[in-house]
Amino acid sequence: MGMTHTLNLLKDSRFQLKAIVDKTPENIAAKLGEQSGNFSTGTLASNDLSGVNIYSDFAECLKAERPDLCIIAVHTALHHEMAEMALQAGANVFLEKPFCIHIDEGERLIRLARSRGKLLMIGHVVRFMPAYNTLKRWIDLQEYGRLEFLSLSRFSGVPTWGQWKERQREFGSSGGALFDLVIHDIDFAQWVCGIPDRIDARCLPGKLSNYDHVSALWRYERSDLIVRIEGGNTFHAAYPFHAGFSARFEKASVFFSSQEPHHIKVATDTGTTLVPAGDANDGFRDELRYFGDCIQHGVEPVACTPESALDAVRICHKHTI
Repeated sequence: MGMTHTLNLLKDSRFQLKAIVDKTPENIAAKLGEQSGNFSTGTLASNDLSGVNIYSDFAECLKAERPDLCIIAVHTALHHEMAEMALQAGANVFLEKPFCIHIDEGERLIRLARSRGKLLMIGHVVRFMPAYNTLKRWIDLQEYGRLEFLSLSRFSGVPTWGQWKERQREFGSSGGALFDLVIHDIDFAQWVCGIPDRIDARCLPGKLSNYDHVSALWRYERSDLIVRIEGGNTFHAAYPFHAGFSARFEKASVFFSSQEPHHIKVATDTGTTLVPAGDANDGFRDELRYFGDCIQHGVEPVACTPESALDAVRICHKHTI
């Protein structure tokens, strides 16, 4: 994610990338030209980082650079500590999801950002991906009538890039697939459908936590709507990442998969049409553009508030009961 955000910062003339922090700086040069993560979002060349200072110590970087904005893309266990340091230093903060595993840590960061007059946004990128934005628009406008059933899924092999291999020794520290992977769909579902009244969930253990496979049904007291969420990373490392959704409306059913990324299929009783799905990678670009707009105009990030991100964490915890 650090590489992804670096690429998008360099493409936006409003941002000036001043520094990168890595506890092992030589890793940055080693990663140039390589792709890591669930899917490719582009690669960096050595000249892309010309004039960018490299630090191994975050506190030293904050003191020397006095940045307007910090993008924090580190292991979940470090989110609270590093976001707090950045806010205390007077920076606006874009923090990768999940916000924090512990609710009280997220609440403290929200209060700190407010007291310092700084903006805080959590990287729930699915909210900015074109295919999911299309689905939200159909739900909001009842394009195909009332939404009756929504199914969201997200699977990958067990992550072995970056620090993930060594973090397997710290079982549970990332929150596992529930908090680190499936939270994308949990956040999207609560964004478009609201917080459920009841959750029927089953979780299975994997190499990272006791919650590395999740299967859940959400129910709402005042509606017949049912939301199904399933995902995890219990498969072998080379297992292909895939995510998608199915939804039944009154007048049509829709389907999208990252394995067939170019179109959303809309099916009725008489036929199927294809709707352009856009490029999922645009979501990473657009979330930073949006946060840049918020900083420039001094307005809270309404499209992705830290309070909403903390609600997603609360809902994750309800899947473990």
